[in-house]
Amino acid sequence: RSWALLWRWRTRWKVAAIVSSLKLGEGYSSLLARCGHPRRSLVEVTRKQAAPAWALLACKARVGAAGFFVGLVRDRNEGAAVASMELEHYPGMTEKSIAAIIERARQRFGIAAARVIHRVGLLQPLDQIVLVAVTSAHRGASFAACEFIMDYLKSEAPFWKKELTPQGTRWVDARVSDEMALKRWEQL
Repeated sequence: RSWALLWRWRTRWKVAAIVSSLKLGEGYSSLLARCGHPRRSLVEVTRKQAAPAWALLACKARVGAAGFFVGLVRDRNEGAAVASMELEHYPGMTEKSIAAIIERARQRFGIAAARVIHRVGLLQPLDQIVLVAVTSAHRGASFAACEFIMDYLKSEAPFWKKELTPQGTRWVDARVSDEMALKRWEQL
């Protein structure tokens, strides 16, 4: 039902009307209003929960597929319970880094658009950390681009994670598996 409503809104009114009716929250309106250009990438680093992923679709035409990934805070990591996680970033540099990752995905997979919303600040287990949404002509490109973007986000975007466990706080180091994922993309 909401897809039919969204389609009706898309065909009758401008994107700005969709944004205000979705009540996406402060900051999202201006991002969505600017995304009418088919080559536009959207990057946001925020303390808020991500808006509904299908909001990306409201401003794109001529796409046949959308792929989404939502990353959550784990309640366990490296054998220990995780009470909370704090994410820090380098403002300005983080957004540029994510935009560069999206551009590489666009060149490699020919995607129509991408949106990455990455949270920072104090997060609890099962809170959303990241939303990656990609549109393309076909599903294969959307799925592959989502995975590509996530693999590079985990290794190249300037975020620092600190977990609170029963043993105290600890910084989360890069994983060998994340580096292996990047090597896989270099070989493909």
